[in-house]
Amino acid sequence: MGNRLPDREARVEEYFLGPAQTLIQMKFLLGGAGWGDKPRTPNVEYFDHVYTRDHNAFNCTPTAVLNVSRESMARYGYSPATRVFEAAGAGACLITDAWEGLEHFLEPGDEILVARNGPEVAEHLRQLTPARAEAIGHAAYQRVLADHTYAKRAATVEAALEGREMRGIAA
Repeated sequence: MGNRLPDREARVEEYFLGPAQTLIQMKFLLGGAGWGDKPRTPNVEYFDHVYTRDHNAFNCTPTAVLNVSRESMARYGYSPATRVFEAAGAGACLITDAWEGLEHFLEPGDEILVARNGPEVAEHLRQLTPARAEAIGHAAYQRVLADHTYAKRAATVEAALEGREMRGIAA
């Protein structure tokens, strides 16, 4: 789920449309404005703009949700898209492209699956059972509640501004 933007398009082709071509027996959902004229295989269903009120339903419907970062976000790292926390907060099993600093937000392999390219996305999907997807989604949900709520973020900012240390992070 994400609008079609120039710095995202090539990454969506590699991480989403490529695996869909190789996993023709699986169904893929693509949501976001601007993708309607993008060539895709018959196993890819397209939804135009997904309204905010529908994000949780969109995130918890499939076996896994793919996060494809904008190129600049992936290049610099340490800046996950809001949708990472939104999907984890919905209990979704999340697969993300690799970016530096990810392990500070979610634990790779336990709370999120990481892929460096399209073939790795396809391999995660081949091996993903419903039980494992549920376990990863639940672990991500628990981590988001424990570490990534607005209240927790506000406390972290306050600690930094006051020069206090919080959860092993020096201010």
